[in-house]
Amino acid sequence: MPLDRSLVSGLPAFAGLSGEDVDAVLDTARSSRFPKDSEVFSQDEEAGQFFLLLSGHIRVVRTTPEGDQIIARYINEGELFGIAIAMGQVTYPATAVAAVDCVVLGWPNAAWPGLQFRAPAFGANAYQTIGARLQDTQSRVVEMSTRLVEQRIAGAVMRLVQQSGRKTEEGVEIDFPITRQDIAEMTGSTLHTVSRLMSAWEDEGIVKSGRQKVTVTDPHALMLVAENRRKK
Repeated sequence: MPLDRSLVSGLPAFAGLSGEDVDAVLDTARSSRFPKDSEVFSQDEEAGQFFLLLSGHIRVVRTTPEGDQIIARYINEGELFGIAIAMGQVTYPATAVAAVDCVVLGWPNAAWPGLQFRAPAFGANAYQTIGARLQDTQSRVVEMSTRLVEQRIAGAVMRLVQQSGRKTEEGVEIDFPITRQDIAEMTGSTLHTVSRLMSAWEDEGIVKSGRQKVTVTDPHALMLVAENRRKK
C-alpha cells in the first residue's frame, strides 16, 4: 500500500518537492517500527539503506577503538539519518538506537541515484543535512578543546532543550528519556562530574531531573553557565 504524502508534508527533507515528486520518493520507501533501545543499524555494518525518522527520537552512538561510547547526537522527528550512501561510505559510521519507540521510513541504497534524478531537491536537502551535521561536529570539537566542562555540559543540555524541548508547568523538558550517563557521553566528561553539576544546578533552581528526565526550569541561567557569563 503506497505511503500517504501527508505523513511527510512540511518536513525539511521534502522541501521544494511537488506532490508528484513526494509520491515518487515515497514509492520506494518502507516503514518500520523499532521499540525503545533497539538498533536501527550498528556501527561498521554494511550500509544498505538510508532512513527518515517519522516519530520518536534516535540516539547516535559511536564506539571508540578502546571501547568507550560517545553519543554523537540525537535525531529528531522528520530528520534523515544513516545516509552513508550520500557520503560515499559503504558502512555506517555509528550505531542508531531508538531512544523511545520509533517509526522509521527506509529506502534501499539502490534507490538513491533514481531519487536524485527524479527529485533533485530531495538529494539537495540530504546534502544540506550532512553539511549542517559536519558544521555541528566541528563546533563540538572546538567546544571540547576550549570550554570548561561545566560550560560543555550546560551547552549540551541547552542544545537538547532547543531541539527537543517540550514546555511544561515546571519549565522546558527534554522530550525523551535521557540519563546523566548519556549527558556524560555527549560531553566527554564523567558520570560523577555530570551528577555533581546537575545536583548543584538543581539546588540553584536551574534544572530539575528525575528518572531519565531533565527539565530546565531557568533557561536564561543555564545559558549564562554555558557562555561562562554567570556572576561568581
